[in-house]
Amino acid sequence: MTSGSRPAAHPAPPAQPVILGADIGVYALARSFHEAYAVRSIVVSGAALGPIAHSQIIESVLVDDGHSPRDLVDALLDVAKKHQGPPLLLLANSDWLVRVVVEHRDELAPHYQLPFLDVELLHALSDKATFTEIAQQHGLDVPRTVVQDFANATDPNWEPEPVDFDFPVIAKAASSADYQEVEFEGKYKVFEIGSLDELHDLWGKLKAAGFRGRFVVQDLIPGDDTGMRSITAYVDSNGKATLLCSAHVLLEEHTPSGLGNPAAMFTTEIPEILEPARRMLEAIGYRGFANFDVKWDPRDNTYRFFEVNPRIGRNNYYVTAAGANPALFVVDDLINRERVPETTVTNEVLYTVVPVGLLKRYILDAALRRRVLGLARAGKVARPLDYRVERQPKRRLYVKLALLNQVRKFRRHYPEVSQTGF
Repeated sequence: MTSGSRPAAHPAPPAQPVILGADIGVYALARSFHEAYAVRSIVVSGAALGPIAHSQIIESVLVDDGHSPRDLVDALLDVAKKHQGPPLLLLANSDWLVRVVVEHRDELAPHYQLPFLDVELLHALSDKATFTEIAQQHGLDVPRTVVQDFANATDPNWEPEPVDFDFPVIAKAASSADYQEVEFEGKYKVFEIGSLDELHDLWGKLKAAGFRGRFVVQDLIPGDDTGMRSITAYVDSNGKATLLCSAHVLLEEHTPSGLGNPAAMFTTEIPEILEPARRMLEAIGYRGFANFDVKWDPRDNTYRFFEVNPRIGRNNYYVTAAGANPALFVVDDLINRERVPETTVTNEVLYTVVPVGLLKRYILDAALRRRVLGLARAGKVARPLDYRVERQPKRRLYVKLALLNQVRKFRRHYPEVSQTGF
């Protein structure tokens, strides 16, 4: 990595991490803190799901209703009331949980260090339509976009906005928080729409299901999953992007609820996307962790930015595996109050939640496949759930079964590579 490596672990935990959620990204964060400080994270959630269950590095705190902001905030306040020890550092790794923290900042700030952006910026960036406008203002390339607003969908005179570019197109909720609780047959995180009739059918389902947020329709960028890129960043309390890490995505998940989540990638420095991301984050007054989704457009050799997530991201362990543990950056910034050297990760590591044997089937480019298999042969492979300190038999069994389950899911949902990634 450049611009100064972060040191190894401090001799004693300077902070007590408290994390909202229960998915693989939460476990990865807890693992990063354990690697850095040998500290067990307190994880607050509605259920101890597989990724965090039976873990020796997690103390699980369950709430009756994990979907209730009030219950979650009350649980956090109760944790703080009972805590005796180093300062509490609060983290969250889903859009809606970040929103819970930010919208209750006044209640939580007296008890926790909060590495989060302010509420106005959160609402702007969490909306993919507004993000597109902000990104363009700061010189980032984005896909062509049409915004469909359902706020007045019950009005008898309501009509969808026209789409003035060619099909197929991509359609997705502008705000995942608005879409999370909406249920209808055929619901996906992201839709590939082949015709205007298909698009109008989707609009009808959304309207009938009571969706009243906004959907974005975007030009479909050609290319399979290997065209995707990921950026993870940390912006410190002084507004400087002190951590930047980019990765070349190799394979994404293809289940209806997980579509678009990277399943495998390798870290590599990509200045063409890192510098625009840094420029935008610092210009808009961002704070905390951020995760960008980007895709290479082969039609004009341009990187197009899809969105920025106001959190470290589900696959954050790729940063730690490449030698820049994010826990060190946030703790030095908010707990130790140290100015952290700006770091851009250059190490190459293969991050994967699928077996390498399965992964190589989905990499059609021979040179890219050789590069990836070279990392595997060199032992530069990171699996976020496979942590050597976890010795509980039920835990070890879950990790093995989760890996095997990926084979089943890809056979069912994505048996062969498509040229659009759908």
